[in-house]
Amino acid sequence: MRVFHILVGVMLVLVSARGFGQNQSIPSSLEVPKGNKLILHTYAKGVQIYVCAPMPTDTSRYVWTLAEPQATLYSGADYQQQIGKHYFDDAKHPTWESTDGSKVVGAKFQQADAPDPDAIPWLLLQATSTSQDGQLGKITFIQRINTKGGKAPSTGASRSHKGQYRRVEYTAEYLFYGRD
Repeated sequence: MRVFHILVGVMLVLVSARGFGQNQSIPSSLEVPKGNKLILHTYAKGVQIYVCAPMPTDTSRYVWTLAEPQATLYSGADYQQQIGKHYFDDAKHPTWESTDGSKVVGAKFQQADAPDPDAIPWLLLQATSTSQDGQLGKITFIQRINTKGGKAPSTGASRSHKGQYRRVEYTAEYLFYGRD
């Protein structure tokens, strides 16, 4: 019976790997450390929200700075069955919350440019806290891959736009890993 469960798990990982929306390979810098296995593969659709603010290094110039993501997580690429949401918590940490109530908070561990120059980067995030129950309760790492859109506006940041927000649509796949 154990062999059967292992074979089913391997098949699910292989099917998931082939099912990535853009069939892009994941850069080696974003590989999840050994001893972790794929637990959940989700598809996100939402917005990256940017605020116009002074540059930290030169306050006479302005840039669009990420204020927060707001995305819905789905079980498939058809965006039909909602299974959670993605947002920043009160401390501005990236958070994923399942419809079962479980949550995982992460911190950026590695980053790689997206193959699409108009898309936000691909990320490897390490879980910093989790709820103990539910499907996100034992997550150790999260990958954000196959991103489309979401980049900060490249123009329009000026003193006259200070404090204004821009919502930029994006999609991505989030892969959640846990310990073997």
